[in-house]
Amino acid sequence: MEAKLIFDPENYKVETMELDGNRLVYRAYEDLSYAAKPVDPRYQKMNIFVPETYFEGGRIHGYDRDTAPVFLSNTVGGYMPGEPARPERDSTGKPNAVFMALLHGYVVAAPGARGRGLQDEEGLFTGCAPACIVDLKAAVRYLKYHAEQIPGNMSRIISNGTSAGGALSSLLGVTGNHPDYETCLAEIGAAPAGDDIFAASCYCPITNLDHADMAYEWEFSGLDEYHRMNFERDETTGEVKMTPETGLMTPEQIALSRELKEMFPAYLNSLQLKEEDGRPLMLNKDGEGTFQEYIKRQVIASIEKALESGADLSAYGWIDSREGKVREIDFQEYIAYRTRMKTTPAFDDIVLKTPENELFGDAYTASRHFTQFSLSHSSAAGKMAEEDQIKRMNPMNYIGDGKCSTAPYFRIRHGADDRDTSLAVSAMLTAALRGHGVEVDYHLPWGFAHAGDYDLPELFHWIDDICKPGE
Repeated sequence: MEAKLIFDPENYKVETMELDGNRLVYRAYEDLSYAAKPVDPRYQKMNIFVPETYFEGGRIHGYDRDTAPVFLSNTVGGYMPGEPARPERDSTGKPNAVFMALLHGYVVAAPGARGRGLQDEEGLFTGCAPACIVDLKAAVRYLKYHAEQIPGNMSRIISNGTSAGGALSSLLGVTGNHPDYETCLAEIGAAPAGDDIFAASCYCPITNLDHADMAYEWEFSGLDEYHRMNFERDETTGEVKMTPETGLMTPEQIALSRELKEMFPAYLNSLQLKEEDGRPLMLNKDGEGTFQEYIKRQVIASIEKALESGADLSAYGWIDSREGKVREIDFQEYIAYRTRMKTTPAFDDIVLKTPENELFGDAYTASRHFTQFSLSHSSAAGKMAEEDQIKRMNPMNYIGDGKCSTAPYFRIRHGADDRDTSLAVSAMLTAALRGHGVEVDYHLPWGFAHAGDYDLPELFHWIDDICKPGE
């Protein structure tokens, strides 16, 4: 099945929506195919929304029809397929990022993307890596291909995503125009245009998957008890129920945890990361050193910002603070306060049961390993994913690659209470980007676990600052 890569500026609906006292009038261009040869047309399409005032010569926050940034918002979570978003309330009941971005004056492009678990009529798996990032790149190419017709400044595309979507946002920001993705883009009939973007907003990115197990155990090894929520959907009502679960890891899992923790310093040191002042970020064989202190300082900055806003943290005995300033924290007690969520290995499961195992499947295999460690310990007769498949899903592999057109601006938010991946993952990404001249706004917001879009006013302030409306 082939689709035409067209954009008809007259094919739209004018819609009005009012949420929480905010009235929004916008044009909706929906179900736009960004792939001429889509594998799954249900997901390989995009919605574009434009404030109606731009067609009347109006301005919002200094932007007009030609200068408004393009807010590229993906809905990928858990590396599952993501549908194109619309202005509406989010799962918490608040106006979602699409609504608020339109209200602020941005043009919003909301692409869908394939993900793990998808199968075609013949039973072949069609959403394995790198399908999700290839689809988002194709969406960017569609926007740039029609830059003269679609409102908004296509040299100011800012991607936004959470969790796996945050990982894809980081990957989109790093790998612009890299030839590693060309064959896949050609296979789906992507538009002949560039796929580089201006900036990437990444909430709690679940990325660097092939080293995430080591990073997780560097942080949580020694905590053998896990605490997590199980999600079950009622087949009759469709209601999702959350049930807490607490348990102890098995002796085998505990032994694997210790092995993985011991492996992490060698990987971290191989990256040759540095502070902005040039000091090396390193770990000794025990997992201690300047990199640990680097993360510790981010946590202290998070605590001090919370204290500044009036938070009472006196109940946390591991925080030593006076008059709004933190003198010291017990880093191990901080990790114990957060608790372990995942058993070992957290991402490349030796029984092939994680979302990430499914992500690295192929057309004929539902789940595969993506680390040599888990392959060597596999209890499911698991197979290994191809090297280039694994490479194309990790932005760390492309930072500093001269073949990339990397976005000059990143914003990374990783909740200080997040246990879905190690804080080391976002810290390594930040340090690597800064080491190659990328401007990164990085923070660990206090009190937030694994979540995104919780600070949209601050996000939009950042976007306005780097886009400089009115200039």
